[in-house]
Amino acid sequence: MTNLDATTMVLVLALGNLALCAVLTFYDHGPVRPPALAAWALSKQVQAGAWTLLALGGFGVVPEPLALPGGYALLFAGVAVEAGAAWETNGREGWRRPMLLAALLSILTFFVCYLIDEQGLRSVASSLLLGAFYLIGAIALASGWGKASLLQRFLALLTAVLALVVALRGLSVLVLPGGWRWLSSELLRQLSSAALYVLMLSNGFGMLLLGRERAGRELARLELVDPLTNVPNRRGFFNALAPWMALARRPGLPTALVVLDLDGFKRVNDSYGHPAGDAVLRNVVELCRRQLRDSDLVGRLVGVEFAILLPRTNLDEALLVAERIRAAIASTPVKSERALIAMTASFGVTILRPEDSTVTLFQRADDALQAAKGAGRNRVSQAVASPVEA
Repeated sequence: MTNLDATTMVLVLALGNLALCAVLTFYDHGPVRPPALAAWALSKQVQAGAWTLLALGGFGVVPEPLALPGGYALLFAGVAVEAGAAWETNGREGWRRPMLLAALLSILTFFVCYLIDEQGLRSVASSLLLGAFYLIGAIALASGWGKASLLQRFLALLTAVLALVVALRGLSVLVLPGGWRWLSSELLRQLSSAALYVLMLSNGFGMLLLGRERAGRELARLELVDPLTNVPNRRGFFNALAPWMALARRPGLPTALVVLDLDGFKRVNDSYGHPAGDAVLRNVVELCRRQLRDSDLVGRLVGVEFAILLPRTNLDEALLVAERIRAAIASTPVKSERALIAMTASFGVTILRPEDSTVTLFQRADDALQAAKGAGRNRVSQAVASPVEA
């Protein structure tokens, strides 16, 4: 009866993993999947094959000398890839080599124990190795704890607890072969099987929920960030500008705004193609960042028009910053596949005034920008000073 119960649990794990593989066929279906999700899907496929082979061996369909070592070899490989997918979730892309090496060592260790099979070494090895891999996955989910979501923290703690339950079965065979009081070997086996089942469910649906959570954060980020240059877009820049507009109504150090527009940018796209134009835009942002402080902010308003927020900066200092950026752009051609592309930019500079709205502020900065373009381009122009500024 005990053997039947164990085989039935293996069959349940096989069917559960096969069901998760079926779900993944329709989840986030497309030509490109996130690396973490792709690795996790592969781990589920390998584990489904492992549990299926073990179940077939338990029912006598496949000979045990083939099913048992083959099934556990696939299982160790699957949980190693699953642990790697957890690292991939946190942006650790170098997991493949160490985790695959760990899987190979685990398979070799299990084969040695399988051949010896002394005092349940086979059971000890499988429990300890599986528990270790799940614990590695828990550590991966817990890395960056301060920035992790509540869901990710819960999954890390749950996985760690269940991994210890799985490993406890192997430890008990080594330390307490006959069990301890009410904690019998049979109860530990049942607890270990239940922990593996819960791990399958929690890691399965947890990874899907984490994927949705991450996609939602990315969509929210793209509402405020320009995907090409990775700086705030118009909405993001205006959100960052709002508190400085409020501070401009109070006495204190002024805040400056610089707007810049690339001169003759259309010829770049027409002559060299849009990839070259994209490279020019990214290069402009990089040149701006090199001339700015950490507290300054550059954003892409629309097309080839950018804005730079300079907190606690007066007009003369802002003009110097704009001139440095102008000189950097003019003296740094962008290398494309076909040629070196020389670019210039025109600048309009102003400071925030107490009575300003975003409309009046940008209108004044844009007037200065148009004055720079009208004066021959590739120059910096300041806005007309108010009576107070004059």
